[in-house]
Amino acid sequence: MNGQQDNGEFAKLREEIRVFVDERDWDQFHTPKNLSSALCVEAAELLEHFQWLHTGSGDELGPGKLEQVRHEMADVLTYLIRLADKLDIDLSAAVSEKMILNRVKYPADKVRGDARKYYEYKDQ
Repeated sequence: MNGQQDNGEFAKLREEIRVFVDERDWDQFHTPKNLSSALCVEAAELLEHFQWLHTGSGDELGPGKLEQVRHEMADVLTYLIRLADKLDIDLSAAVSEKMILNRVKYPADKVRGDARKYYEYKDQ
């Protein structure tokens, strides 16, 4: 389902990001390819905070690291929202659609407590 139908929090964030980008004349750099690349870089920066930790829980991170994680998460979300904007994708609708597909792929009564991929238990 394409189109920016969302009028909620994603729409507010999308508009805030648009203004930020327009003020800096950065739209010229925000191709879907570049935004996808930036999203991966930011996701890797997020992951770096958890490297070598046992679980990565809030207690294990501590307040300083948790704030850094929070900022990296914001960067990831910002690039994701911007990419959706450039491709005219309603993220809220996309998540709802994907949850329907996931419910079929991962029926609760069959996968409860099991972290395997759907194809590993499909015929069991």
